[in-house]
Amino acid sequence: MLLFFKRLNKLTICFRTSTVAIKRRSRVPGVMITQFVEEVPEGMSTPDFTRKPIALTIQEGKLAFFKSMVSGVPKPNITWARNKGPLEDPVKYISRYDEILEEYFLEMPNVTAEQADTYKCFAANEYGRAVCTATLNVIEGPKKAAPEDFRKMVVRTKPQLKKNEGEIDPKFWEVMLSSPKKDYDKVCMEYGVTDFRWMLKQLNLKKKEREEEQAKFVEKLQNLKHIEVKTDGSAEFELDMELKNPNSQVFLFKDGVMVPYSDDGSGKHNLNKIGKKYIFSINDLMPDDAGLYQVDVEDANCFSTDFKIIPVMFVVKIQEVKAKEREDAVFECVLSHPFPKIVWIGKNIPLEQGDKFDITVSEDHLIHSLKVKDCAQVDKGVYTAMAGIASCNAWLIVEADNDPNMRGKKTSRKTTTAGGGGEDLAKIAAEQSAKLQKEKDDLYAARRAQAEKDAADAARRAQAEKDMLFSVPYWIESILYFCHQITDEDGLKIIQDGASHKLVIESCKKNDAGVYSFEVDGHKSEAKFTVSDPPTFNMDSLREFSKPVIVRACETAEWKLAFSGGDPMKIKWIKEDEELLDGLNVKIEQTDIKAGLCLTDCQRKNCGEVKINIKNDYGTLEATSRLIVLDKPTPPQRPVEIVETSLTAIEFKWKPPKDDGGCPVKHYILERQQVGGSKTWTNVGELPNDPLKYRDTNVKPGKRYCYHIRAKNEEGVSDVLETEDIQAGILCYPGPPSAPKVVSAFKDCINLAWSPPINTGETEIWAYNLERRKKGSNFWSPANLDGPIKDTTFALKDVIEGAAYEFRVSAINISGVGEPSPPSVIVFARDPKMRPQFTGKMKSFMVVRKGNTVRFNINFEASPLPDIYWFKDCVPVSKRVTITNSDRGSQLLIPTSERSDTGIFTIIVKNMVGQETFSVEIRVTDDPKPPGPVELEQNVPGTVTVTWTPSPDEKKDDRLHYIVYKRDSVKRTWRMVADSLFNHKFTVINILPGREYNFRVFAKNDMGLSEPAVSPTWGTTRRKGHITENTCPPSFLLRLKIRTAPPGYECYMSCAVRGDPKPHVTWYHNKVSLNTNTNYLITNVCGVCTMLILKIGPKDSGDYSVIADSPLGRAECSTKLTVRGSISQSHHNFFITGAICNYFQTPGLRRRVFVTVLCINWLIDNNYLFSV
Repeated sequence: MLLFFKRLNKLTICFRTSTVAIKRRSRVPGVMITQFVEEVPEGMSTPDFTRKPIALTIQEGKLAFFKSMVSGVPKPNITWARNKGPLEDPVKYISRYDEILEEYFLEMPNVTAEQADTYKCFAANEYGRAVCTATLNVIEGPKKAAPEDFRKMVVRTKPQLKKNEGEIDPKFWEVMLSSPKKDYDKVCMEYGVTDFRWMLKQLNLKKKEREEEQAKFVEKLQNLKHIEVKTDGSAEFELDMELKNPNSQVFLFKDGVMVPYSDDGSGKHNLNKIGKKYIFSINDLMPDDAGLYQVDVEDANCFSTDFKIIPVMFVVKIQEVKAKEREDAVFECVLSHPFPKIVWIGKNIPLEQGDKFDITVSEDHLIHSLKVKDCAQVDKGVYTAMAGIASCNAWLIVEADNDPNMRGKKTSRKTTTAGGGGEDLAKIAAEQSAKLQKEKDDLYAARRAQAEKDAADAARRAQAEKDMLFSVPYWIESILYFCHQITDEDGLKIIQDGASHKLVIESCKKNDAGVYSFEVDGHKSEAKFTVSDPPTFNMDSLREFSKPVIVRACETAEWKLAFSGGDPMKIKWIKEDEELLDGLNVKIEQTDIKAGLCLTDCQRKNCGEVKINIKNDYGTLEATSRLIVLDKPTPPQRPVEIVETSLTAIEFKWKPPKDDGGCPVKHYILERQQVGGSKTWTNVGELPNDPLKYRDTNVKPGKRYCYHIRAKNEEGVSDVLETEDIQAGILCYPGPPSAPKVVSAFKDCINLAWSPPINTGETEIWAYNLERRKKGSNFWSPANLDGPIKDTTFALKDVIEGAAYEFRVSAINISGVGEPSPPSVIVFARDPKMRPQFTGKMKSFMVVRKGNTVRFNINFEASPLPDIYWFKDCVPVSKRVTITNSDRGSQLLIPTSERSDTGIFTIIVKNMVGQETFSVEIRVTDDPKPPGPVELEQNVPGTVTVTWTPSPDEKKDDRLHYIVYKRDSVKRTWRMVADSLFNHKFTVINILPGREYNFRVFAKNDMGLSEPAVSPTWGTTRRKGHITENTCPPSFLLRLKIRTAPPGYECYMSCAVRGDPKPHVTWYHNKVSLNTNTNYLITNVCGVCTMLILKIGPKDSGDYSVIADSPLGRAECSTKLTVRGSISQSHHNFFITGAICNYFQTPGLRRRVFVTVLCINWLIDNNYLFSV
């Protein structure tokens, strides 16, 4: 056999002579799927797990189980396996399938440690196989504790809470102690407590005791939430708890037995701790999960909650609903037991009663309904109904309205409803209610019978004891009589044991029945012995009887059933709770071993349940069958709803027959007749069962039509349903719309809008015609030359600038063009007046390399067109600058820029409405030239002062500054030690002896860095010798220097001080200490004292001083800081025809300009423009 392998992404394909194995991963993590065929036929699928088994940790001796849900077409076959052995023992391993929940189970009763293993679940069909694994961990069960370990055992177990006769359930107090006051009424009602005054008194006493116990271990306990079932099928309860000792143990109990839990969410019981919040959860809910859950901290109980699971199932699950937009959709289900309120979930979100959803429950609490109102596309999805731990789900499909006439318009809400079970659900609920009532009656009857039997047995035992005491002392001989004296030869056993005498009858027969007497020394005791023979059915005959009997109308239905039992036998036939007697259409036959029933001339009304009741002295037996009579359906139901009547169509819909004849309706037959015309009926044809509506497009305006509707199934055609006369639409023209309103007017376009007419002619408005005429003219000409206007707005571009126009509009429906509207107001085709305003993003600062082109664009809006003026530093721009203007913008262009082009350029846009001004600073610069020679000097040991000659470009560029780099002979890498220096000196600290140092100084401006100026090598030697102590008062080796800095930049101040002992240095600004001010960075390293001001402002100008104090004396030095251009404004103003023009640049541009120009009159071609 040949094997071929091909690796393709994550699939491994194995080709053999006749099989294919394609391995792939499922969407469910941990599931592997093997596909047996290359292509799966359409409609079929490989198996897959929709819910895989989860890992389980359980106590020894408990019931362990795995459960899973699978999908696949055809339905997969499920098998289980384990790694360490087979699963052949039917006692230890039970595999079953729940048809209602559609879940597969592997159960292990009384699980042992030997069964701990990894288990596999296989799902296979003819197209593939899916496999997944789950681990079972078995923990050791409770052992009998030695006397010294008895205390530990008591700590982890709780006494069972048992209810004594006439007492309140102990669970009531546990639940009340953990419930808020608002839930007291609910809990009392649940447990049947009515004496509230006494209850509250007892509860306060118990609360006080409980709080004293909790105070030993718990600091704070609040936000207690009782257990509730979540939408994912799990149950949760939570509490906020602050422990006195974080290492205290937290235990979980169920009905007094400690339950192990996991912290990672993988077990049956889990704890999720978030801060002080403890959230306990229970996964894979089963009926045996009900009980009282308690949370203990060490020996103190902190929380109790009673989890009750009502054994309710879905008799009828919710079904898929298809609804149209703006239609209501209904989901309905029937439960097996009454349930006051179920949980409805839509797209994983719980639903509540409101404007969108209507949740209703029937009076018997069996039928639950959810109505989704006014369906839209966003409402489609999966909807789920949850009752206890049972759930079912179905899709809501919302079909879009594809009517082209309603495209882009909001349709009116439909009055129809999609989905719902109607009368069938009510009938099923009634049957279920009757079934529950019967079960309740049977239960009560069984209890009464058992009570009577127990009483009779007690009386019989008392009488037997009395007879025995009476007969034993006088025993002489025994003689038995049963019509004759009985001896052992009669086949009966007579047993004597001392004073006790027994008569044993083996294999009782009917002739053994009778009165038995026992005589002792003239005393006699009698007892009647009866051999019971209750009625029984022949199983083959019962199986045939239970099948429904299906006949056509007017045919005969027969039932026969064989039975056996003792006489006398009484037989009753019951149909729909009424006994059947021999009559015209009812024939009853009966023999000793068989009963028969014959119903002749069956009709649809005879459908229903047929029962036989057989009774004798020893019991009652009942069997049920069903009669189904097939017939033609009844006529479709009224009323016939008219959907549309127009000039070209009539559309109507109807309801299905009340009785479909026992088989589904397949078609509807329609006939039509024109009223007042021919009296013959024209056959329209057969229509499908869905939808129940018809649209007749072969109609004439104003004519009336009548229709016959018949339902058809396999048994025949129903009687006719005749509709009322339906009239097709007549010619009805729409009324006039409102007068057109001028939205806006320009020289090349006029925008109009209007409202639809109030009278639409009972049909939809299709379009509009727009007409215009010039002022003073009586001739109206069409304005919409490209066709009718679909909307109620129109932009007319075919206008003449300056001309005056009037407009009117007419509506168009299916009948034609209606009356025109009143004319609009007269409007001129010209642009509106608008003050100039700038649009778009504009830069207020530009840097351009010398020699490059300067291009600056300004966009604006203005009407009428404005005049545009450009200035440089409040002077009209030179001829080197090219200005290009347009209707919506202006451009400034300098083909080859020079340093002299640096300045502030201002544009003024002015028209008759107003003016607007904007300024931009353009800086033309080039790469900076390097600074001059660098010199090094040591003023303080351990420091080097670097000085250099200024760059030649410093006077041309006020934004030029310096950067200093350092490199030593050990690290041999360049490191920046100073930046943003506007002076020509910097003191470098931390200069170590024995190393060589090199320094570089760069000049930097807006274009970048210059070439470096390199210093000579600086080298020091380490001096060896003894350290001697010399004391001296503080003194300054290097004093502060006067500083002048632009605002917005950093400023360094430094000085050097010496003294022994080390002096304390304090900085002052205007005699105010700065050592504790966080706005200043102050350092003192090896006597070099520096202060950095991060961002200079006007408030930083003034006198600065440094004072060095020590026990030997005091030294002081001072300086003055001046901030250039201390006036700062964030805006600029131009006063036209005023006396002064002030311009202040924003602080972010790091430039301050103050210009004063007195009354400058600008003249162009000897014409006066304005003064600045």
